[in-house]
Amino acid sequence: MDRKELIEKYIEFFKSKNHSQIKNSSLVPENDPTVLFTTAGMHPLVPYLLGETHPQGKRLVNIQRCVRTGDIEEVGDTTHHTFFEMLGNWSLGDYFKKEAIEMSYEFLTKVLNLPKERLAVTVFGGDKDFPQIPKDKEAAEIWESIGIPKERIAFMQGGVATSDDNWWGPAGKTGPCGPCTEIFYWKPNSTPAPKVYNPQDDNWVEIWNDVLMEYVKDKDGNYNEATQKNIDTGMGAERTIAILDGLEDNYLASMWKPIIEKIELMSKHKYDEDKTVTKAMRIIADHIKAAVFIINDGIVPGNSDQSYVLRRLIRRAIRYGRILGIESFTPQIADAIHPIYDDYNLNAEKINSEFIKEEANFLKTLKQGLRVLEKIAGHSDGISGKNAFLLYQSYGFPIEMTEEIAIEKNLKLDKKGFEKEMQKHQKLSRTASAGKFKSGLADSSEKTTKLHTACHLLNQALREVLNNPEIFQRGSNITPGRLRFDFNFDRKLTDEEKQKIEDLVNEKIKAAIPIEMQEMTLNEAKSTRAIGVFDDRYGEKVKVYKIGNFSNEICAGPHVQNTSELGHFKIKKEQSSSAGVRRIKAILE
Repeated sequence: MDRKELIEKYIEFFKSKNHSQIKNSSLVPENDPTVLFTTAGMHPLVPYLLGETHPQGKRLVNIQRCVRTGDIEEVGDTTHHTFFEMLGNWSLGDYFKKEAIEMSYEFLTKVLNLPKERLAVTVFGGDKDFPQIPKDKEAAEIWESIGIPKERIAFMQGGVATSDDNWWGPAGKTGPCGPCTEIFYWKPNSTPAPKVYNPQDDNWVEIWNDVLMEYVKDKDGNYNEATQKNIDTGMGAERTIAILDGLEDNYLASMWKPIIEKIELMSKHKYDEDKTVTKAMRIIADHIKAAVFIINDGIVPGNSDQSYVLRRLIRRAIRYGRILGIESFTPQIADAIHPIYDDYNLNAEKINSEFIKEEANFLKTLKQGLRVLEKIAGHSDGISGKNAFLLYQSYGFPIEMTEEIAIEKNLKLDKKGFEKEMQKHQKLSRTASAGKFKSGLADSSEKTTKLHTACHLLNQALREVLNNPEIFQRGSNITPGRLRFDFNFDRKLTDEEKQKIEDLVNEKIKAAIPIEMQEMTLNEAKSTRAIGVFDDRYGEKVKVYKIGNFSNEICAGPHVQNTSELGHFKIKKEQSSSAGVRRIKAILE
């Protein structure tokens, strides 16, 4: 089965269960992104999980492109991917556990025809540190009633504080959360699935996760029963297709095959030649694919935030290309990706242009690194772990390349020291990723809601003061302490312009303007001249927030009821974000 067939079957199945299909959102989160990228189908839906009404109803379904960067170093095995497509269905205060579990099981066994003998499930088994939240006996009983034997149902202990072991959320410090029930598939074709499910056996692969949001964590750390109980489910397209095709290696599946074949052709190596070659090809295929989609969604390589992640992905792919003996290859690999995902209208010219520039820049950096290595070699009889890591981190030298040079020059290499430095770096990276995620994804606190509304005022103030109606939001990041707003503009703002923008926003705050919200079709929104990037990101209906005659903008919310609630607006910093994009950081005092 190919990806398009799987997506079609999934969407049509849930449409038959009265779900409305919603649009695939950008990888760059809009409105309330406290993660760098859209990492799950639920991210664009957070306001609705928190109680906002969705214009397309209470039952939703979609396919969402996602990027996860916390485990970049893990890519290279059979299952990890940076970019993937997530199939998801949601209930916003409509159906709950029984229906969600039954639909999951029906789709897997009746539509995809997976044998139930190869399925097992896990459910929340309670947490000794949170005895007020009981183990999820209800979910286990539902699974047993539809045919999963007791031996294949595992209660997983703990996880409330860590969002692990069958517990999800909250995404920020507060908000909806609850137990999960996960579905696993016995991967090996050579041996039958054991009668008893063992969570420690890696032959069981997770293929579906039902998140059962039945609690809300408040600011005091209490878990209260939710008034709106939600269902959020997810299934990775890549992993599912590998399973359906009887493959134990995801990279042999149909959406990877043309990419791997192109790498084989260019490198004159075979995918299964040896472990080093296989790992290199997986990393190149994964990272170039992720980079293709990130560039297509408006990001260019740089030194901060999404731009830095993009640069890291491209450069890591180039490093592994050198292991296979290929250079100046990234646009050709991208060319193999475009036809697989022709339903995304990828901008091949723009994408390939960025690959060409970044690869040329990186090859210069590699040359600089070689000069640094020459200096290190000239002043010692060895390469320390710290120096090896410096070459890796700052100049893109894979340890294998440093090792080869060390052998050529008869130098000792402290490989264990390098591995220690790498472990420290990975730990910091994971902590940073977790911190970014936990900083309050769609935090609906009073402070964040005020700053969200201030973004609308700032957006319109920029357009008026700079006399440019073509200025649009290019990204935002809101925490309870400040807003960060990116917009398209080709030069630094003057002090006078910044002051005028600030004054205009504060003028509208003092005017105590009521904020109105209307649900309407996209065509109706266009006719009201609402601000929005009118492409395929919106669904059949949208929400339009109007601030008097000043601001009229498509947005998911939430917002305050009157501008007088905001306080005093103050711009703290204005700087470049990337080519042609400026960034403002501001607070409300």
